[in-house]
Amino acid sequence: MYKVIEEGKAKLKVPKESKISKELPVFYNPVMEFNRTSSVLLLKSIENNKMILGLPLGGSGVRAARFLKELPKSKIKELWINDINKEAVKIIKNNLKLNKVKAHVVNNDANMFILESKGFDYIDIDPFGSPNVFLDSAVKRLGRDGILAVTATDTGCLAGSFVNACKRKYWAVPQKNETMHENGLRILIRKVQLIGADHDKALTPIYSYFKDHYYRIFFRCKKGKKKVDKIIKKHGMFNDAGPLWLGQLWDKKVAARVAKLGNDKFLDIINRESKIPAVGFYNIPKLVKRYRLNFLKQDEIIKRIRKKGYKAEITHFAPNSLRSNIEEEKLIKMMKS
Repeated sequence: MYKVIEEGKAKLKVPKESKISKELPVFYNPVMEFNRTSSVLLLKSIENNKMILGLPLGGSGVRAARFLKELPKSKIKELWINDINKEAVKIIKNNLKLNKVKAHVVNNDANMFILESKGFDYIDIDPFGSPNVFLDSAVKRLGRDGILAVTATDTGCLAGSFVNACKRKYWAVPQKNETMHENGLRILIRKVQLIGADHDKALTPIYSYFKDHYYRIFFRCKKGKKKVDKIIKKHGMFNDAGPLWLGQLWDKKVAARVAKLGNDKFLDIINRESKIPAVGFYNIPKLVKRYRLNFLKQDEIIKRIRKKGYKAEITHFAPNSLRSNIEEEKLIKMMKS
């Protein structure tokens, strides 16, 4: 049974089943609406135009419909959408028709769809679980200056609940602590970058975040061995977690544009956080407990840090936590005074 819903500017025919599962005949997850919204905002925020967009995991066609309805016409040259499920392909075609938009619809295995294409300027890997099995084909067919969007929902693995699984899948050791989700995101970034390195493609994150049960990263692709070498030099350990990406998680200009277009508190937090070039963050309750400090409100701590000439903002990765370029020793001393 199906029902018609609205998401963004699109209308969609989706399954009535209440339990989200990859076993559904057509996969639609309402929890991932923000994921799709962030994709629209990101594509609006970058300078790329006349893009060939590739959606290998089409599901209900919601992402395709929203792209075609919400992005400026100058952004899209062609949109290709695929799903291995024949029922899904029927629903995708119906949903595109329902929204009065057109796209190339394919019924194929996701990797074969990517590899048999002429290439894309934007590829969106948004699976139920790990993105690993799709990364090599996606990197191969990603064009120069293209954007690779990657989602991972296996956050338990990346954030330290399943250490051996993370070693096998992501070639890194996670840590289950207050910074586990930033660590997990950075471990995922490194894994994608290593797949890129295999094809002499440097993949730099221009926008990334952790939300609900998933990690989301948008990479900019640049070709060249020297560019790849620069990426790999930024791989290393952080507080016993890793190896992971030690570079920036955001392009500040992109983060600012996304926040302005999105008009959303979460996006605003990321925008402000993006301006601080620091790996990791401080969890206030942990510091108070570890060093037996008097508890101060987060706003007061941020105010004091800025007064000392350092940068500080709340982080989206964890509650009661802040990102700052102040050294821990100086922060503790300041909190004691």
